[in-house]
Amino acid sequence: MTDRTLFSLAFALAAPFWALLILAPGRRWTDRIAASPLPMVPVIGVYLALAIPVFPQLWAAVSRPDLAGFQRLLALGGGAGAIWAQLIAWDLFLGQWMYREARTLGIHPLVMAPLLVLTILLSPIGVLLFLLLRAAVRLRARRNGTATPARHP
Repeated sequence: MTDRTLFSLAFALAAPFWALLILAPGRRWTDRIAASPLPMVPVIGVYLALAIPVFPQLWAAVSRPDLAGFQRLLALGGGAGAIWAQLIAWDLFLGQWMYREARTLGIHPLVMAPLLVLTILLSPIGVLLFLLLRAAVRLRARRNGTATPARHP
């Protein structure tokens, strides 16, 4: 497979799991999938397929990080693709964690859906907003005298 094909495949492999988290919250199989590390495995496979051929450049960029080193890595199709696949796997991991936390805290799925979409697109912003929401929900629960808010049905 070409670097271009693998680059495209990374998100295509994660998209069905994102769809479950966003469109089918609370279903038993969605909850099981959200609790499993397995959804990331195919994306990690894509990462490895892209990273292994450029490993010397990848190692140089991450072991002695500087802007020029990352620019050289990203100029390589496999380098840019590997970083992309790593981002996709990490974002999915974050999305699964956010989903589980939201279920535990009783945050409504209609509130979570836009946060999960934002996490797909701009994960630092999506995660930051979720952390703020989580803190507010926990604070409200403490003020109401409950240890943890009820799990959302």
